[in-house]
Amino acid sequence: MATLVAHARRASGLTQAEVARRAGTSRPTLSAYEGGSRNPTLDTLERVLAANGQHLVAVPKPVFALHRDRRGKPFYVPDQLPRLPIDAALGTVVLPRHIDWSPAGRPRDLAERRQRLLAYQVVLAEGSPQDIQRLVDGALLVDCWADLHLPAAIRHAWQPLVDRARGGVAG
Repeated sequence: MATLVAHARRASGLTQAEVARRAGTSRPTLSAYEGGSRNPTLDTLERVLAANGQHLVAVPKPVFALHRDRRGKPFYVPDQLPRLPIDAALGTVVLPRHIDWSPAGRPRDLAERRQRLLAYQVVLAEGSPQDIQRLVDGALLVDCWADLHLPAAIRHAWQPLVDRARGGVAG
């Protein structure tokens, strides 16, 4: 909770005093929320977030299923497409060494479609559930789906998610 309150205020660029004033609480109380020594009620949390120009949203947590290709190699598929904040979806990333064996530390600019395609191919084939949640944006995946070069088993396992995102239209 403390991280959420502190992150919201930093993202807004407001001081603790200004957020406290707007939320109808005191600056020491807001500081305690940010420091984790106190927890706000849900009503208070909503007021603090609103003071920062934000709101609380419940986001479903994906459940991942382990699949295996015909050689027995494991890969993971969520029950829903992951969504990332825009800055993460289009940011520059370095793929973890356990999924990308190319020259170490090579950055990938996910805003560049070709680099995103290559990154998604590697992440879908080699990534853990955490890698997929951190690196793959569902909307961008659907957009580039037809151009991804994926093993048949991986494409087959992910296809229902892509079809569902497209409103049931097969791709």
